Amino acid sequence: MALAGRAGSAEPTQQAVGYPSLFLLVVLGALVPVVPTGALVSSAAVVAFHQGSPLPLLGVFLVAAGAAFLGDMALYGLGQRGVASRNGSRWLRRLRERTAPERLAQAQAKLDEHGATVLVLSRLVPAGRIPVMLACLLARVPARRFARGDVPACLAWAATYEVIGVLGGSLFARPWEGVAAAVVLTLAVGAVPTLRRRLR
Repeated sequence: MALAGRAGSAEPTQQAVGYPSLFLLVVLGALVPVVPTGALVSSAAVVAFHQGSPLPLLGVFLVAAGAAFLGDMALYGLGQRGVASRNGSRWLRRLRERTAPERLAQAQAKLDEHGATVLVLSRLVPAGRIPVMLACLLARVPARRFARGDVPACLAWAATYEVIGVLGGSLFARPWEGVAAAVVLTLAVGAVPTLRRRLR
């Protein structure tokens, strides 16, 4: 949300602050899956769209995808340590706590059927990344193989949320309105799986 405050300016000094902020927040969101990183990317895309040049949009895409990949790999590495350790680790425990047993079973079945390519879909489905990552950890998928599946997943994720931001930016003349619309839309998309589970 801090990026929204810089919406009206294309000055290089503000870009120098905005990109590192986006990078750190997306990495943090990958490690601590409570931060709404999709909303952050969409907000940054609105700001970049209103700068009137394709370069800031490309910058947002590359920074978001790169940060998501590094965050995923760091979390996977921490999870691998827990799987290899006799007592596990707090990171592995956190992943287990965030995954319902039925979601894990579903993710394991999809992993068996489609391999690491299931990572692409898991990143696009709200709350789908952690069950698939945990299934990969329990199946002892090597980090290199996980990375091969995670690269297109992170690229598709960054592109999807950037498109949401561009749509929000193109619908509203003022950047803050586009940011608000993008945030509401991404949070609404993220809430759908929770609502469906509660209705069941």
